[in-house]
Amino acid sequence: MTRITVKVDGTTYEDEVEPRLLLVHYLRDRLGLTGTPIGCDTSNCGACTVELDGTTVKSCAVLAVQADGGTVTTVQGLARDGEWTALQRAFHERHALQCGYCTPGMLMAARDLLRENPHPTAHEVREGLEGNLCRCTGYQNIVRAVLAAAEAEADGEPGTARESGQAPGDASDRTAGQRHSEEVTA
Repeated sequence: MTRITVKVDGTTYEDEVEPRLLLVHYLRDRLGLTGTPIGCDTSNCGACTVELDGTTVKSCAVLAVQADGGTVTTVQGLARDGEWTALQRAFHERHALQCGYCTPGMLMAARDLLRENPHPTAHEVREGLEGNLCRCTGYQNIVRAVLAAAEAEADGEPGTARESGQAPGDASDRTAGQRHSEEVTA
């Protein structure tokens, strides 16, 4: 057994773990954070994506001991004081979840994408999410949701994701994210 200390979604945990225990199993089985699903156990699907020390990782490919001394953010740690982020709201408003199994990983990967590229094109969103699989083929709505979240953040409306048709003005008045969102829907 190996002793680890890890901060997960703002709470510090100290535990004894088997050195071979995967981070996804630690989060789910030991901490009860079942919002991070086990999709494939081979790092192909991305459903188990979490953030470890500011970098997205597939938690089925990381050992819990590798998180020792680190900070983990799961999908359950995104909302603050019961308020969804713009990204979570956009996923809901744009119906970017069908069965919902891929949603936690998609949200975490999209969060990382928007942190690095706050104004992505539809093509850049697709590239940014290519390590995450949606078996329900909900990619169009996922791309729309990420673009809507980028637009909401650019408009200074954290926690909102406006419908593209609600913005006033012509194309020159709209943000790049909104124009790209309209391109995706066309």
